Amino acid sequence: MQYLPVCLRLQDAPVVLVGGGTVATRKARLLLRAGANVTVVAPEISAELEQLLADHGGVWQQSRYRETDLHGKKLAVAATPERATNKQIYQHAMALSLPVNVVDAPELCSFIFPSIIDRDPLLIAITSSGKSPVLARILRRKIEATIPTAYGRLADFAGRFRQLVKDSIPRATPRRLFWEQAMEGTLAEQVLAGREQQAEAQLRERLREREQDTRALHGGEVYLIGAGPGDPDLMTFKAARLLQSADVVLYDRLVSPVIVEMARRDAQRIYVGKKRADHTVAQTDINQLLLELAQQGKRVVRLKGGDPFIFGRGGEEIELLAKHRIPFQVVPGITAANGAACYAGIPLTHRDYAQSVRFVAGYLKGNKVEHDWSEFQSTTETLVFYMGLVGLPVICEQLQAHAGRSPDTPVALVERGTLLEQRVLLGTLATMADVVERERPTAPTLIIVGDVVRLHTDLSWFGES
Repeated sequence: MQYLPVCLRLQDAPVVLVGGGTVATRKARLLLRAGANVTVVAPEISAELEQLLADHGGVWQQSRYRETDLHGKKLAVAATPERATNKQIYQHAMALSLPVNVVDAPELCSFIFPSIIDRDPLLIAITSSGKSPVLARILRRKIEATIPTAYGRLADFAGRFRQLVKDSIPRATPRRLFWEQAMEGTLAEQVLAGREQQAEAQLRERLREREQDTRALHGGEVYLIGAGPGDPDLMTFKAARLLQSADVVLYDRLVSPVIVEMARRDAQRIYVGKKRADHTVAQTDINQLLLELAQQGKRVVRLKGGDPFIFGRGGEEIELLAKHRIPFQVVPGITAANGAACYAGIPLTHRDYAQSVRFVAGYLKGNKVEHDWSEFQSTTETLVFYMGLVGLPVICEQLQAHAGRSPDTPVALVERGTLLEQRVLLGTLATMADVVERERPTAPTLIIVGDVVRLHTDLSWFGES
């Protein structure tokens, strides 16, 4: 993150704007809308800017810029066509520890103007960190089209009753849940439709109901969410929505960091990552932690790579919750086999190559990968091994020795599937162990065995193998 988004209160604050052209006029319009006391410094200004200053009580100082123009000001904006002047303003402002923006020169800015969606008092700001203002404006248009103008009225309504709700529901978590339900339900629809008296009556009635329902005030909930194989765009809408509502997020090393960052900024994050022979938190302790956090009245998200119910031990985690009657939801995710195979251009089934697919645990147990290998004989079935990197030599050997698979059977190893760092290594049952020894892939990896691997060269679009 190159910039920290903040909202400045500029009501009656003295601000200097150097420049009088079209660009300066745009900046003046924003500053005046925010209630700033604007002084424009320029030998000449546009007619529109002159009218704006007259309408809002701004001042035009008809002169060239001088260093003293910054004295006593709270913020400075440079919008002149002269780069040397703009750089001088930046240097003077920085010497005074004054926030400064030089238009179209991000390297000369201590702050930048975002693209704004104004539903006063609700504001949404979008910035590309100065890299692509056009892209920021395009995103603003897309978002703006989905947000009714009346949302500002809804924000005002919530502000008027904020203290009442806080007094009625002292604890932070149930109070936030109350507002989430109110802002997305019929109460919000009443406000958006202009029926605020009915909305107020409904809000007060809900508060009375909650006072009589102690469980609603104190009950926690757990969401077991499949985060998918890595690419955040593969998250479901429901997963993203529940993640945003969490008080606490438990995540492991298979969850992409960018997905963890999708959680609320004030949510507590607890790393419970596990890798081979190094369990940061034991599974039984994770189960117990989920229970204890929910019993404290918290809304808890357990983020798991891929899908919770496919080698994710999700069943074990909700078993304890169900025993103690803790409400929970399970949100499926795209499992690693689907995601990695699709991004690698390897269809797991294909009319000409494979009519079935089998997901298999590939981790070693006492230096053995324990399976009935005779079940894997069918050449028209694709095998996908999870957690099989360490056991890969054993897997390749057993498939040849006891499953009757040909040494020439194609094998693909997909490393960090669906991410920009994705790498696909190709080989056969006879050669794959040597390929891994040479290329040194690291977890997470997925092993795909079967004739469908032959399609990778023709169908792959994601990166290089």
